Amino acid sequence: MTFLHNLLVTILLLGLLCTLGRAAAVDLSLEQHQDRAAASKEEKRDWWQVAQFYQIYPRSFKDSDGDGVGDIQGIISKLDYLKEIGVTATWLSPIFTSPMVDFGYDISDFFDIQPEYGTLDDFDQLVAEAKKRNIKIILDFVPNHSSDENEWFKKSVKREKGYEDYYMWHDGYVNSITGKREPPSNWIQAFRGSAWEWNEDRQQYYLHQFAVQQPDLNYRNPQVVAQMKRVLTYWLDRGVAGFRMDAVPWCFESLPDENGRYPDEPLSGYTDDPDNSAYLKHIHTQDLRETVEMVFQWRTLFDDYQRVHGGDTRIIMVETYSGLDYVMQFYGNRTAKGAEIPFNFQFITGGNGDKNNTQLTAGGFVKIINSWMVQMPAGKTANWVMGNHDQRRVGSRYGEDRIDLMNMLQMFLPGVSVTYQGEELGMTDLDISWEDTRDPSACNSNADIYEEFTRDPGRTPFQWSDEANAGFSTNSNTWLPINPNYQTVNAKTESASTTSHLSLYKQLTQLRQLKTLQLGATRYANVGDNVLAIKRSLSGEATLVLVANVLETKVTGVDVAGPLYASGNYKIKVSNPQAKASVGDSVTLSNLSLEPYAALILESV
Repeated sequence: MTFLHNLLVTILLLGLLCTLGRAAAVDLSLEQHQDRAAASKEEKRDWWQVAQFYQIYPRSFKDSDGDGVGDIQGIISKLDYLKEIGVTATWLSPIFTSPMVDFGYDISDFFDIQPEYGTLDDFDQLVAEAKKRNIKIILDFVPNHSSDENEWFKKSVKREKGYEDYYMWHDGYVNSITGKREPPSNWIQAFRGSAWEWNEDRQQYYLHQFAVQQPDLNYRNPQVVAQMKRVLTYWLDRGVAGFRMDAVPWCFESLPDENGRYPDEPLSGYTDDPDNSAYLKHIHTQDLRETVEMVFQWRTLFDDYQRVHGGDTRIIMVETYSGLDYVMQFYGNRTAKGAEIPFNFQFITGGNGDKNNTQLTAGGFVKIINSWMVQMPAGKTANWVMGNHDQRRVGSRYGEDRIDLMNMLQMFLPGVSVTYQGEELGMTDLDISWEDTRDPSACNSNADIYEEFTRDPGRTPFQWSDEANAGFSTNSNTWLPINPNYQTVNAKTESASTTSHLSLYKQLTQLRQLKTLQLGATRYANVGDNVLAIKRSLSGEATLVLVANVLETKVTGVDVAGPLYASGNYKIKVSNPQAKASVGDSVTLSNLSLEPYAALILESV
C-alpha cells in the first residue's frame, strides 16, 4: 500500500535534488564503506541472503479455470517457469478470504483462502509442488487492519466479551456550534477523506487508515497481538518460508491525552486538497517506535518456532516507505533481532520519484545506491526492489530502453533482488480508463484526477504468449484489460529469442550464483552524467564490473579504471542489445565507448 508515501518522497527528493546539482564526475565518497563489505571465499550466506525473490500478484498471474481471474492452480501450473528463470522464493500478494474491496488487503478470514483463488488443499499443493523445485513460498501478511466483514469486527461492533477493544473506537465530539457529531481527530485515510467512520450499531467512530471497509486493529490490546501471532503460526505450520508484511508503519497510533482526545496532525503544505492523505504530516499515525518493537516480537516468534521445528530460516520482509532512519530500525539492534529484509524502495522513491526517472543521470543512480548502503547497519544484507503491484512498471518509470539495464543493475548489486512479475519480460504500463478502473485508491477520487492515484496500470494480467488473452485466461473478459503489446512482449516469444529481456534475465540469475556476486566487496561511481560503474571483487575469484550508459547519448574515451581502482584485462561476459557488443570481446577499462543505454558486465581475465 504505497499511495501514502508521496509526502515522504517529496521530502526525500528535496535533499536529493540539492545534492545532485553538486555531484562530481566521479563519486569516491564511499571508499571506506564499500570496502568493508569484503568477505572471504569460505564465508557462508543464509538462503535468503543470496536469493532471487519474485512477487506474484495472484489475481493477474495465471487463470486456470476461465473466470478471468488468476488463481493458485494457475501459479502451480507455472512453477516450472519460475524455476527456469532462477526464482528462489516467491511472495504472493494476499490470497486470504476477502470481500475484495482492496483486492485481498481487506481480510475477512485470516485462516482461509479466497474461493476465487482456490482452497486450502490448493495452497498445500502449491507449497508441496514448489518445494519439489526448491522454491519457497512467502505470504503477504496484513497486520494493520481486517475487513469489516471479519467476525472479529462484527463481534467488536456488538461489544462481545473479549472483542470490545479489538479495533480503534471513539465517541467523537459534538460540535458546540452546529450540534453535529464530529470525528475524534483530523486524521486522513489513504484513500481520501476522514480516517474515522461512524458505526450506527455501536454508536461510535472506528479508525480506518485505508478504506472504510478496512478497520484498524488495536495493537495496544494484548489479545490482538496474540491473535495475529496465531495467524502467523498457522501459516508457518502449513509450510510457508516467511512473510512480506504489508503497511507496517500504520500499526500503532499516538495515545490520546488525559481527556481521551487524540492529537490532530499538522498540515504538510504539500497540497491544498483536504481529502488527500498528503494534506497532513502523519506524525501520530505512522512510524511510531512501538511498530518497530512489534516486528521484533514477530522475529522472536519465528526464532522460537525454528528452535522447535527446525528447517531453514523463516524470514520477515517489511513494507515501509518511511524515512531511511526509521526503515533501518527494522533491521534490529544489539539487543533485539528484527526483519531480514526491510524493503529498500530507493529505486522507487529516489531520483524523480515514482512516476518518471527516464532522464535520471548516472550521478542520480549512484546517490540512490548510496542512500541505502551508507545508512544500512554493519553486518546486514542489502535488498533492491525496483517495482511492485503498487507502482508503475520499471520500463514505464525508467524508460523502455533501460529495461535490461535495470535488471542488470538489480542483479549485480550486493544482497537480495526482488522482481515483480513481468519485469523479466519488460512488461510496461497500460493506461486504464476511468470506466475500467478497479483500484479503490483511484475509485475514491473522480474521473478528472483518478490517474494520480491508480495502481491498475501495473497490475494488468501477465503476458504468457501471443495467443488469445495473452495466454493468461480462456476468458476474454479478464478482471483488468490486457496490454495489447502482449503479441510481442510475452514469455513464449521471448523464450525463443536469444536477445530478449527474458533471455538476459535468465543469464543474470545464473550469474548471481558466482561467489564474487554473493560474497564480494562493492565499489561504485559515476563518470559524468552518462556512465554508472560498479565493481564486485573477491580474493581468489574473477573481478566483475558493470558499466552502463544511462542516457541517450553515446560516450567515448570513458575511464572507469581509476574510479573503481580496477586494473588488468577484461572481457565482455553479459551484454544488452543496445551495447552492440559481443560476449568474449576484450575491453579496456580506461578507454570505453558506450552506445546509448548500453550495459555491459565485464569479467577480469
